[in-house]
Amino acid sequence: MEALVTVRRLAAVCTMGANASALEKEIGPEQFPVNEHYFGLVNFGNTCYCNSVLQALYFCRPFREKVLAYKVQPRKKESLLTCLSDLFNSIATQKKKVGVIPPKKFISRLRKENELFDNYMQQDAHEFLNYLLNTIADLLQEEKKQEKQNGKLQNGSIESEEGDKPDLTWVHEIFQGTLTNETRCLNCEAVSSKDEDFLDLSVDVEQNTSITHCLRGFSNTETLCSEYKYYCEQCRSKQEAQKRMRVKKLPMILALHLKRFKYMDQLHRYTKLSYRVVFPLELRLFNTSGDATNPDRMYDLVAVVVHCGSGPNRGHYITIVKSHGFWLLFDDDIVEVGKEQQNNLKTLISTHF
Repeated sequence: MEALVTVRRLAAVCTMGANASALEKEIGPEQFPVNEHYFGLVNFGNTCYCNSVLQALYFCRPFREKVLAYKVQPRKKESLLTCLSDLFNSIATQKKKVGVIPPKKFISRLRKENELFDNYMQQDAHEFLNYLLNTIADLLQEEKKQEKQNGKLQNGSIESEEGDKPDLTWVHEIFQGTLTNETRCLNCEAVSSKDEDFLDLSVDVEQNTSITHCLRGFSNTETLCSEYKYYCEQCRSKQEAQKRMRVKKLPMILALHLKRFKYMDQLHRYTKLSYRVVFPLELRLFNTSGDATNPDRMYDLVAVVVHCGSGPNRGHYITIVKSHGFWLLFDDDIVEVGKEQQNNLKTLISTHF
């Protein structure tokens, strides 16, 4: 299985200056993947947060295939998804294998739809990822709803569908998992659980730790006592209880967000936690519930979105992706890979995030 990982880090990765022809020579004609394209994206002032996420998603093959398939469907009015499908299609159908594309249409639509991104301030890549996935899912659900209503009108039926759950979309099929929040009363031992869907997992980071440790911390047992006692339906009173969060349904693609920006009360602002977090190239989740689906699923690291800079209001985003067995570094319009740098990139990913 694959894993898409969204992270933030302190330092810049390396000096990049390879042009398109140099990139082709570096990969070599024999090694260059068939029907693959490596294109940088033009930065329109502050759009590295967008470019980095788009590159990660483009090299998330299940997502790319669905977006390209949407392109060939009957033309709909312009939306963020139609602009994204146009961009992905433009990359995938280029005659050249490498180059640069300006995602002008997509950026214009993004700024038109959400004023949060309609400025030249530093933006958050994680917020953009969430907005993009949720917007696409909402759009697909609305289209499905309209198709059903049109079908009923043609059949002479106009029954209300209020209360019906929205259909799951391919965004949910790819990224959605389920958490279960378990609470055990320490008086009567009754266990209650509540499920919650997610498209990505946000985990706290600590000094000199690993992503596996961070994920275990995500599911640590918390004791509810004193003024935080839990109201037990069986006891019909507030009781001490233990609470923990576990993964009930693992997603096809696991998106992880390392929470490196933390609010410091003494500083009255957010600061960046530039901690060393060891990250494996293969990952298995151990904090699953007893009835979890595919609990032994293994994830391979395929993309990393990296924040370079000292704080949340400044810096730069780049992306590192694994494509056909080797690593590529995307820095807006610059794309770079090299035998000398490949081992460095692997070390960087596994030891510094």
